[in-house]
Amino acid sequence: MLPKIFCFLVFALLINSCSSNKYAASNRVYKRQVKEFARQIKKYPLEGSATKWVGTTNFGMRKPGFVIIHHTAQNACEETLRAFTLTRSQVSAHYVICKDGTVHHMLNDYLRAWHAGVSSWGNDKDINSSSIGIELDNDGYTLFPAAQIKSLLTLLHTLKSEYKIPAANFIGHSDIAPTRKNDPNVNFPWQLLAKNGYGLWYGDTSNVTVPENFNDLQALRIIGYSVKDSTAAIVAFKRHFEVEDSSTFFTEGDKKILYDLMKKYE
Repeated sequence: MLPKIFCFLVFALLINSCSSNKYAASNRVYKRQVKEFARQIKKYPLEGSATKWVGTTNFGMRKPGFVIIHHTAQNACEETLRAFTLTRSQVSAHYVICKDGTVHHMLNDYLRAWHAGVSSWGNDKDINSSSIGIELDNDGYTLFPAAQIKSLLTLLHTLKSEYKIPAANFIGHSDIAPTRKNDPNVNFPWQLLAKNGYGLWYGDTSNVTVPENFNDLQALRIIGYSVKDSTAAIVAFKRHFEVEDSSTFFTEGDKKILYDLMKKYE
């Protein structure tokens, strides 16, 4: 028989191994799914699509062109990680950033996460297929801790450098789905992000003159907002650029901001 102390040590190691990787099961599912995707990529040509296959030597992976920022609307990072590792939830994101700044990478950046839902930005109606989703652990009301924002900025720097994502394409969930979502919440520091090159911001509008024929809804469309529900689009715009104003119409000051931003997008 093995000495009791040896059995105890083996048991302790097993327990420690299990507790140190509580997502081992979901990681195995991830690996199986990746292998299945690789198998599908090897299929050529598709049946009925062509009579012969000639493989080109000039190709690459499709790169993401947008970064969409969310808040989790939950009370702890673990709640979100659990939700994103349960098949029945049918939601996911590429990254989850906890309040303490810990960054969890949950999906390869080239793969399609299910984070945007029914949404659009400009002419893009399938944001999930063209974007990276980042979830910030936040209940939807409170401030975002400095450690969390610091990690976010570091991650955004990496993503922008790696995929050459334009500054204008760092946006929020409420921007692409104004009738359904309000994340990230009004405390999110969009101006700080824009200062660092992630998103756009307006300049000094004291000397801005808005043309008499200025069409504010058309300006919203130029920026990227869907204006099917114009009230929702206005509220989403104000949430992003004017956190202190929650009205559902544009004042003259608002129009100056909108006009200044529109010129950056043209």
